[in-house]
Amino acid sequence: MNRQNWVGSIVLVLFVIFLGIGLAAWKYESIQSEQAASANQPEPMESVTIAVAQAIDYRPTTTSIGTVLALRSITLKNELAGTVREVRLTPGQIVEAGTRLVALDVSVEEADLRAQEAQVALAKTVLNRRQNLSQELATTQEEVDRARADLDVAQAQIARTKAIIAKKTIRAPFRARVGIADVHPGQYLDEGTLLTTLQGVGEAVHVDFTVAQHVAAGLRVGEAVEVLTAGDSPAVKARIVAIDARVDPTTRNAMIRARIEGTSNAPAPGASVRVRVPVGPERKVVAIPVSALRKGPGGDQVFVITPDRDGRTRVHTRLVESGPMFGDEIVIHAGLTAGERIAAVGSFKLRDGVLVVIADTSENRSKANRQAANP
Repeated sequence: MNRQNWVGSIVLVLFVIFLGIGLAAWKYESIQSEQAASANQPEPMESVTIAVAQAIDYRPTTTSIGTVLALRSITLKNELAGTVREVRLTPGQIVEAGTRLVALDVSVEEADLRAQEAQVALAKTVLNRRQNLSQELATTQEEVDRARADLDVAQAQIARTKAIIAKKTIRAPFRARVGIADVHPGQYLDEGTLLTTLQGVGEAVHVDFTVAQHVAAGLRVGEAVEVLTAGDSPAVKARIVAIDARVDPTTRNAMIRARIEGTSNAPAPGASVRVRVPVGPERKVVAIPVSALRKGPGGDQVFVITPDRDGRTRVHTRLVESGPMFGDEIVIHAGLTAGERIAAVGSFKLRDGVLVVIADTSENRSKANRQAANP
């Protein structure tokens, strides 16, 4: 009985062994068939557009907050007290130099002026009479001199009264835009009452801003800066016209004044703006499209397009040191040289060593046509 059990166990073990060998042989043949089929299939490829790294002249910049100032700006006040007779202050209106803005009541001064004019006429008559009598030796030279002095005093009184009338008529000292005013006819104004503000309207405006002392040390009068307003307005060119000789001991900043020529695109006086200021000397750098730069575990990287030994186009990962953006491009400080081709649109789906096909875009076609025309 024991012998029969032992023989049955041996048969069972042998059966299991042969069954395992058969399954292993079948699996091996299946893997070999799949590998043979894979070997006959083409390697996958990705479609990308290319960009060429360009060498450009680049100068680093910093940004400061500035204030726009009119070339001429005043707070308009009355010099003499009086009652308002006429008001021509329209907020926002542009007035020419000499335009009458506010007139105070001058009825008393005008009456004094008429009386003084009569005194002048009388003084002239007396002087003429004294001079005629002097020629006939009928009067003394002292009386002639006194009559001449009386005439001079009367004429001086007229000049004084006219000056008071002129001061009570407030005019625009230059071409300007009128600010908000709250002055009305019949209102009594004390001396030095605020009437309005006048912002000069001319062919330019100033922009005052501060920069760190080391930045100010590298700036020169005549250098260009860019003034940026809020929103999507384009940058406005300005040129430095003055650099303060003193550095603020608290902030270690220096005041800079730039000038914007032409007021068509210039921001309004008093507006806050951002000023892009150059820092350091200009130097050569490499620029690429922003879409070509990828973020990897080791830092910023690009996919450089190179042919392999079989002449097929592949991409290889390369770490780069990126800088600031300007428009749709970004500065590359290290890791890439001008003229190298890199993957641009479609680079997000790439990996190191993958085959790529260059998409036939209109830009690529135009580049190919230019190269063919200029071999």
